[in-house]
Amino acid sequence: MKKIGVICKPQKERAQAVVHELTGWLEARGSTVYMDRETAALNDLSSSHERQDLPFLVEMLIVLGGDGTMLSVARHVDGLQVPILGVNLGSLGFLTEVTLTELYPALEEVLKGKYEIEERLTLVAHIHRSGKRVAEYVVLNDVVINKGALARIVELEAYVDGKYVTSYRADGLIISTPTGSTAYSLAAGGPIIHPTLPALLVNPICPFTISNRALVLPESARIEVVLTTPDEDVHVTLDGQAGFPLQHCDVVEVKKSPHTLRLIKAHQKDFFHLLRSKLGWGARPGERSAEVDP
Repeated sequence: MKKIGVICKPQKERAQAVVHELTGWLEARGSTVYMDRETAALNDLSSSHERQDLPFLVEMLIVLGGDGTMLSVARHVDGLQVPILGVNLGSLGFLTEVTLTELYPALEEVLKGKYEIEERLTLVAHIHRSGKRVAEYVVLNDVVINKGALARIVELEAYVDGKYVTSYRADGLIISTPTGSTAYSLAAGGPIIHPTLPALLVNPICPFTISNRALVLPESARIEVVLTTPDEDVHVTLDGQAGFPLQHCDVVEVKKSPHTLRLIKAHQKDFFHLLRSKLGWGARPGERSAEVDP
């Protein structure tokens, strides 16, 4: 790979030094480095690009930061086959699983073509109002319908493939990919789903009826949620980073995207290692544990 994009969260400690060292390392091996404007500013470089344009210019992206940075990048890669290597500048992440100490050994393998790609399911969310589509989003983790700070319980009707499922009275509802099952849904008591499974997850937030439980559906399911609560402050939030205000009788439609996100896997880690590290599950001697950080 000769054309490599680098995107870094500039607020992270050591970001400037990391980007400078990484750029020199890649260029010394014959690669051309492309950066978005925020990353280029760390090295006082005048040559840069808008973040949304970067995936069209490169053969691979290196994302330095945390899972939030990865989620923001994922929206710009939709429909492209650009693989991403996620590097965490802080604590271990579910999406940015490579640490700084592992970065260069991992890159050596990647440049030799010795790497694996893991395909992650993504979602397309449409908001319909009075029969018209008023918004569209691509999502890697989750679509969340939730109330404002002072709103009462939200009332929602859920349909799968046009068939009525149930009515929820709850603080909200999470529609998640397997990747997102370890994010907000996990904090709301949902199950952990292996990120490569072809499934969708519907999980109510603090439901009024205790029998309303998380529901795992096939990836082909088309989920529609109708807001039946009138005159309440309700929003739909996409990957925790974008939001859209809902009105009475709005329909949130969620289905599998035709595109996947391509993550470069680190050979020394697997999903269960991440679970042990993040959740403290029976860690082996020498393995580091951390608190869950959705």
